[in-house]
Amino acid sequence: MPETLIKICGLSTPETVDAAVDAGASHIGLVHYEPSPRHVSVKQAAELRARVPEGVKVVLLTVNLDPKETAYALQDVQPDVLQLHGTETPEWIGLLRQKTELEIWKAVGVKSRTSLEKAAKFTDAAHRLIFDAPAGALPGGNGLALDWRLLLNHKHQMPWGLAGGLTPENVADAIRYTGAPLVDASSGLESEPGVKDTAKIRSFCEAAKSARASA
Repeated sequence: MPETLIKICGLSTPETVDAAVDAGASHIGLVHYEPSPRHVSVKQAAELRARVPEGVKVVLLTVNLDPKETAYALQDVQPDVLQLHGTETPEWIGLLRQKTELEIWKAVGVKSRTSLEKAAKFTDAAHRLIFDAPAGALPGGNGLALDWRLLLNHKHQMPWGLAGGLTPENVADAIRYTGAPLVDASSGLESEPGVKDTAKIRSFCEAAKSARASA
């Protein structure tokens, strides 16, 4: 079985970026969205991106960012992946995919099987779907868990990942239950909103790796 990809999202300090890299994360997530407690400016994101070694991909997360600001952020940060977490349309996502060399991910809040069916509209636009809990106070990073039962026996039409309330304690069960090829954690690795705990980052990565190894 292929190795599980691990994204640690919402990192905002050099220490936590280094901890995620050292723990074996495959993806580092930087949130450029001002209402989020994990928000980093374009300048901060570029500085953190510069710390990430080759072989680890950097994901820039935005929410309904206008085209001009998107272009500015992509030029300065130079991410490997752009993750869209708002109400972006398949047409806009497809245009980004066509005009850039980036991987484009689209996050989708899942509250029913109907949500999964509606996500099919992004199949030819995005490279990967991230299934998250339904939006709460923020589009993501609310610590709300996705009901994994909704994904059972779902026939995925494209690469995907699992987010929504993942923690070091439940990620192994999540991988075994859903077969998720990528797991994405943020608030479940924090001591308080926006403050990542390096020990939790390590524990999460270890648990995710062990789950796939024992599958």
